[in-house]
Order: sequence, then C-alpha cells, then structure tokens
Amino acid sequence: MASNKRATADYYSQLAKKEGYPARSIYKLEEIEKRFGVINTELPILDVGAAPGSWSLFISRLIKAKGLQPTIVSVDLKEMTVSKKSGITVITGDAFAGDAYQSIRGMGPYGTIVSDAAPATTGNRIVDTGRSFSLASSVITLAEELLAPGGNLVVKIFQGGDEQELMEMVRSRFSQLKTLKPKACRKDSFETYLIGLRKKHNG
Repeated sequence: MASNKRATADYYSQLAKKEGYPARSIYKLEEIEKRFGVINTELPILDVGAAPGSWSLFISRLIKAKGLQPTIVSVDLKEMTVSKKSGITVITGDAFAGDAYQSIRGMGPYGTIVSDAAPATTGNRIVDTGRSFSLASSVITLAEELLAPGGNLVVKIFQGGDEQELMEMVRSRFSQLKTLKPKACRKDSFETYLIGLRKKHNG
C-alpha cells in the first residue's frame, strides 16, 4: 500500500513539474474549482498562506484563459517569487495582523478567498488539529470581514474533533457549505477542505 501512496504522490508531483507549478497542491484546487466553480473572476482574489504559489498561479492561468486580467493578492509569512505578468501581488507577513493585514484589507473586497495554509506540524495529532482549527477559524473570520456578499471561500482543515464547529462557522456565513477531500490529497492525510459558497449579506 505504501508504494501505491508514493506512486500517486509522485504522479501529481511530476505532473505539477511538467505543467510549471511549484507544488502538487494545485490539483486540489483544480478539482474544487471543477466541482463548485469557486473562482469569482469579477473581483480580486485573496490567497492566504500562498507560498510556494501554486494556487495563485493556477487562478492566474484560469482567469487569463477566459481572456481576463487577473487581480490576485497572495499573502504568506514566507517570501514568494512570481512572474510580473501573472497579475499576482505578493505580500509577505501575517494575513491576520499588522501591516500585511492592513494591505490586504485595502485591496479588497474580494470575490474569492482561498487558503491551503497548514500550521507547523508536530506529529501529535491533537496538537496539530488544534493548531489547524485556530488557523482555519482565523481564515473564516477574515472571509467574513473581506469577502464581498456572494463571494466564495476555500479553506483547508485537519480532521480531528473540531471540524463540526468550523463547518458551523462556514454554514452560518454562507448560503451553502460543501466539503471535499480532493483526489490529490495523500490517502493517509487527514486534511480536507471546507467550501463556503455565496457569502450571505451582513445583517
């Protein structure tokens, strides 16, 4: 079984390299987009925890393929390098505080917010899922503040006890909640994605 898992991982990694993406995670967002049509091309798009940039690059290519000019804001604690022609603005810092937060707030509102961010993992599932819960809840709160009404959210979570609370957070703020573990996730991974469709109007 382990060899099969590695073979699947290798397939997506090799495909990403062939198609010019920095990481295999692009195929997770590609499947989410095909199923749910989350990318709103009419407003800027925010990618939280964007490094090394595969999701932002996928969104840029998707929008350009429709003959439109992408406006993507990509924020991460790590520095990122992207093509100047990609329509991606890189902000290095904490998306939830300080100068980085003020910058991304000033460039909104957004039509879509996506986050493939994961906390630093320890190998202790209880600790790791707790950190994931905190990170995902921060992204959901950010979406409440910065998404335009009708906007969409994609956020990664680690399954492990608190996901029902996160699902309720999304359900209360969006017209529809979807969940998906894309095929490109490793079989032994306990990550999954919450998709909030059509943010409700405040009030």
